[in-house]
Amino acid sequence: MHLIRDIYAAQAGKRPVISFEFFPTKTDDGERNLMEKTIPALGRLRPDYCSVTYGAGGSTREKTLHTVARIQNEHRLPAMAHLTCVNATVAQTRAILEQARALGVRNILALRGDPPGGSGEFQATPGGFTYSYELVQLLRELGGFSVGVAGFPEGHVACREGKEVDWQRLIHKIQCGADFVITQLFFDNADYYAFRDYLTRRGVRVPLVPGIIPIGSAAQIQKFTALCGARLPAPLRAELEKLADDDAACAEFGIRYATRQCADLLAHGAPGLHFYTLNKAAATSAILRNLGLA
Repeated sequence: MHLIRDIYAAQAGKRPVISFEFFPTKTDDGERNLMEKTIPALGRLRPDYCSVTYGAGGSTREKTLHTVARIQNEHRLPAMAHLTCVNATVAQTRAILEQARALGVRNILALRGDPPGGSGEFQATPGGFTYSYELVQLLRELGGFSVGVAGFPEGHVACREGKEVDWQRLIHKIQCGADFVITQLFFDNADYYAFRDYLTRRGVRVPLVPGIIPIGSAAQIQKFTALCGARLPAPLRAELEKLADDDAACAEFGIRYATRQCADLLAHGAPGLHFYTLNKAAATSAILRNLGLA
């Protein structure tokens, strides 16, 4: 099984690493659609790996691992499981990681995670972890895993001390053993470049992978950005307001916007692109075709 750190190392300076994020489905029909339609359609684009999210409060724990295992076994794609610190003791987290190992899951995105319901203040589980760096340390202690972490170009929405404090905490996570960083979605590349430059000046050398979400509708993206604290630049917000009543036109605009954003990121040295697909193939496929990467 391919370790993601090795994928980035092998392709450094050669071609961008392309990856896709999926979420575990809630119904049998949704799972069939993901496994039999979406993943095969995106698989034709020859991605380097994909990832599967972990529901708020750890609500998809079993589904996440088994979805990753199915992707690896049935579609022969390297895959990564998200894992959070929510609703699990240290002993339970160890057991989850041993289950992952038994299923052949060796790539983990280590996250603090969202509380049950996806909103409100994070509350550490008694006997569990409080910070994601502790999960990184456990993964390193266990050995045999490639470890990714999340980064926030605009600072984490819950970090009231400012984005540079959040970036310093990310540096600590990397020093604890993270192999690469995948960023939260963003829409102004200047935020990514400022983030990257801050880390580089402080000696960070692991891949800093931009997370990209194709805009599907004005209402959808406004909801997402409100939840995660990402900023919609004024020109983008104005365009979305014009298209608010036309989802099809908004989606087409979203493809054009993401294409320009990705082209600029790659031209300025981004090691790859990580697409938040929302379990859909069309927009991500169109962007990669526009970039000549399909």
